[in-house]
Amino acid sequence: MYTLSAYYHKSRVDFMDKKHPLFIGSCGTYHLYTVEKLPTHRPKGRLDYQLLYIASGRAHFYFDGKPTVVEAGNMVLYRPREEQRYYYGADQTEVYWVHFTGNNVKNFLRRYGIADDTRIIYTGISIEYKNLFMSMIEELNLQRIDYEEMLINYFTILLISLHRIALQKPRKKNLQNMNDMEQAAQYFRMHYNKPISIEDYAVSHNMSISWFIQNFRQYANTTPAQYVQSLRLTNAKMLLETTNYNITEIVNLVGYENPLYFSRFFRKQCGISPSQFRKQLVPNAESCPK
Repeated sequence: MYTLSAYYHKSRVDFMDKKHPLFIGSCGTYHLYTVEKLPTHRPKGRLDYQLLYIASGRAHFYFDGKPTVVEAGNMVLYRPREEQRYYYGADQTEVYWVHFTGNNVKNFLRRYGIADDTRIIYTGISIEYKNLFMSMIEELNLQRIDYEEMLINYFTILLISLHRIALQKPRKKNLQNMNDMEQAAQYFRMHYNKPISIEDYAVSHNMSISWFIQNFRQYANTTPAQYVQSLRLTNAKMLLETTNYNITEIVNLVGYENPLYFSRFFRKQCGISPSQFRKQLVPNAESCPK
């Protein structure tokens, strides 16, 4: 399991903030690889709000005692003092979360189309969501000047993105198309480390290439090729952080054939090379780009 988190004042204790309209208290991510089950149960909930983004796989929630499976491409919102009971299964589930509080949160959520009784929010799958969560994690970990403002900015951008998706929802393709795209996304998640031909996948599932790319983009806010690249990059980062494999070994493990191409792509996405990324993970490093 890969996990990364950040907390205000480095404390895991939840709190209610009445001074600010909106305040980010903590955020993080989990990515399950071998753990069979990662459960959470807070019978009395928390003092703050929590927003969870299911980036891949699925999560199992209990709302009013009834089990609900939430697939990738959705977010779940918990309000203060609501019972929180959920678990992630061992199906390559990747989840991002943020806890927030403030004296005007309810109106802030309403402003971006999130009603008072909303629990599950359709979002689609997008690397942009992950980037926003990772930016919040980095800001809260480093706590540089004006980081609290930056956290609010990233969180606001996230809510604006969700609002746009909600307004576009009536124009989404039918349920069968969505199921086809989820099946494709699941296939890519399970086989990202092997050679993947987008054209071959489309043809083998009786879809034209242009139709498949267009519908996948509507479903995930990214193209199939970009989605596969993001999976490879995420897992490459995880291996750089958690193993001693050399760069060539990692390149092979995540599905690239050319180490030079991988290094160029990594630098383009992260601003530094894979080896520099790993060097900055040493203890007490001042920055750690994620």
